[in-house]
Amino acid sequence: MYLNPLKLMSEASSEGCHRTCLPCVNSVIEGFIFFSTCLYIVPAMVSIDDPATRRKVLASSGALLGGSLAGCTGGIGGGGGGGGSGDAETFEVGHGDYQTTVSSNDFPSDKLYIYAVQTGWSNWGAVMESFQEEYGIELNDDQRSSGEALQHIRSNANNPTHSAYNGGYSFGVVAMNEDFTTDYKPANWDKVPDNLKTDNGHVTATRRMTTALTYRKDIWDERGIEKPETWDDLLQEEIMQDLVFQPPEAAVGLAGALSINRAYGGDLDNVQPVIDYYTEAQELGAQFSGNNEPNFTAGEISAMVEYDYTGLDLKYNADEVDEEQVEVALLSGPDGEPGAMNNPYGYAMLDGGPNTETAKLFMDYVLSLEGQQHFFDAFVRPIRADEMEAPDEFPDQSEYDRTEFAPDIVKMVEQQEDIINAIGEGVGITGY
Repeated sequence: MYLNPLKLMSEASSEGCHRTCLPCVNSVIEGFIFFSTCLYIVPAMVSIDDPATRRKVLASSGALLGGSLAGCTGGIGGGGGGGGSGDAETFEVGHGDYQTTVSSNDFPSDKLYIYAVQTGWSNWGAVMESFQEEYGIELNDDQRSSGEALQHIRSNANNPTHSAYNGGYSFGVVAMNEDFTTDYKPANWDKVPDNLKTDNGHVTATRRMTTALTYRKDIWDERGIEKPETWDDLLQEEIMQDLVFQPPEAAVGLAGALSINRAYGGDLDNVQPVIDYYTEAQELGAQFSGNNEPNFTAGEISAMVEYDYTGLDLKYNADEVDEEQVEVALLSGPDGEPGAMNNPYGYAMLDGGPNTETAKLFMDYVLSLEGQQHFFDAFVRPIRADEMEAPDEFPDQSEYDRTEFAPDIVKMVEQQEDIINAIGEGVGITGY
């Protein structure tokens, strides 16, 4: 968009420099901008439709002009933390009673710390990059599981290091029940299903994933192994010799364990079926570890039990392997029982955490359609999927109908620690 400088000045006066004067400078990209009770001198008509370029102009002009913004309701800021009131940009955030204004003065001077927002998982890398481009805020690459995040929250309860929790939804509810979280309802909170958010605004789901087997079709073809349909089909040495499960301390590992447990007739009160399965799998060569994708793409392991998203993202988005080399299978029990748990993930604001105002902006972005699309781009089902167009590459819906089930979140939260400990002790798994 292009604006005439004289018209720009006129509109600036009439609009009273509302929302940190952005309408006044949205079309200026070079030269000096002088502010004196909202009087601007601009050299030319120049477009800055690109948000990143616009932020650079805003930041540089704010630095040059310093305290000459006294006549405006808010200054021009470029997303850097620690600025004075004269160089701030403001943003409306929140849902309903939680609607408020966030100032760029409140942005962290270094990074925003959100648990388990990390590259290599759920396409957070794209979310992090896009958020930084939009607001100039860098996120810490927080490489940890949901269980590790919860333990870190507990260990730092007296001096929180992170603004918010992100990870398995049930782990977030555990954190809430232990009084580590506080309430915040982000924009579009009303679009989240009622059973995937707490009424008090402490925990909100952002996405869902379904337990699945991802395997190297090229390696299995060489071994003469056919595509499996049940968990029983995996119990052979040719498969288990280089198959990896995630430990149950991680949300993905707990979902895998409960998927197998359900497939063999177990429930949240009885996890002996998965203990028996894991014991037999270990005898055939299976192992337990996290961060398995590099070994998978290198061909050092031929199969891993994680989520549908993991395999689909590797199959269609990874450069390290060809599409034809990777397959994804949703598995049922030997007698047709559901065997693929659909697990929600979400976030929660931490009570007493740093940079909570900036965290609100991030939480809002994640629930926006733009933020949600980043999940779909990597085959993670966003919580607002019903409003969006799903990728065609997902397995046929009939496979989900055949295998998928949802856990009783309330009961799962109540028994989660006991379940993890029982499986770990029963199988001899320690740590992540």
